[in-house]
Amino acid sequence: MADPRYQHQQQMLGQPTRSHQVVKAATAVTAGGSLLVLSGLTLAGTVIALALATPLLVIFSPVLVPAAITVCLLVTGFLASGGFGVAALSVLSWIYRYVTGKHPPGSEQLDQARMKLATKAREMKEKAEQFGQQHLQGYQAS
Repeated sequence: MADPRYQHQQQMLGQPTRSHQVVKAATAVTAGGSLLVLSGLTLAGTVIALALATPLLVIFSPVLVPAAITVCLLVTGFLASGGFGVAALSVLSWIYRYVTGKHPPGSEQLDQARMKLATKAREMKEKAEQFGQQHLQGYQAS
């Protein structure tokens, strides 16, 4: 048997004892084995259920296939509707935070884009006024 002081030193240094390693291995084998048995039972149950359900699926397929398509379309529609609703709520929430001055993510980029657009619009207005004045001066001269 090992000296108890030596075992205590091993535990203090972070080195597991032999009994601790055995307990860990036994726990791992037990958990892994039980999960393996459960997966085997699930596979067997699935194969049996498929073997029993196949004749019914063949007989009722003219009804089941359109019903399955309809259910898929309904589920897709409801999921899309919910997704659009969540998107709308998040956009409205972002707009509310922006309007109230709470600076949501991306508001700086929006402000920069607004400034650029305002600058370009001012420049275009000035160019249009210059073009109009030149056009009027050319029209009055002739």
